[in-house]
Amino acid sequence: MNGTLNKVMLIGHLGDDVKMHYFDGGNCIGRFQLATNEIYINKTTNEKIASTEWHNLVVRNKAAEICEKYLSKGDKIYVEGRIKSRQWQAEDGTTKHTTEIQVTEFTFLTTKKETEQHKQNQAAESTKNTNFEAPNEGLPINDLPF
Repeated sequence: MNGTLNKVMLIGHLGDDVKMHYFDGGNCIGRFQLATNEIYINKTTNEKIASTEWHNLVVRNKAAEICEKYLSKGDKIYVEGRIKSRQWQAEDGTTKHTTEIQVTEFTFLTTKKETEQHKQNQAAESTKNTNFEAPNEGLPINDLPF
């Protein structure tokens, strides 16, 4: 194979809200961290080990605005993108390095707003259904549909 490939696919939870940066000319970028978790059992100690990896994500322009509007800390998201490393000079003169995921596609899996609304709906349904009548009341027991 002569070509190369730089592709990343991640499913994880936001570590914080999306931070927006706006530029002259109307362009913008959004930055946030994504946590991916790995849980495994140590075979020698039978201890459950949880390991979290943090990824720095960058989204641009309209995608950044959509992420800022709908995502918040704790939300679960699927992203596709590519790895990009960059460096810059800090104010103190030191050279800083970072590796980021430049997001090209994303899908919201669960949002806090959606989860809270679902919980509220379930609570409302459970209180609504506390005084119900049995659906088979008055039917003979041998009148089963199978």
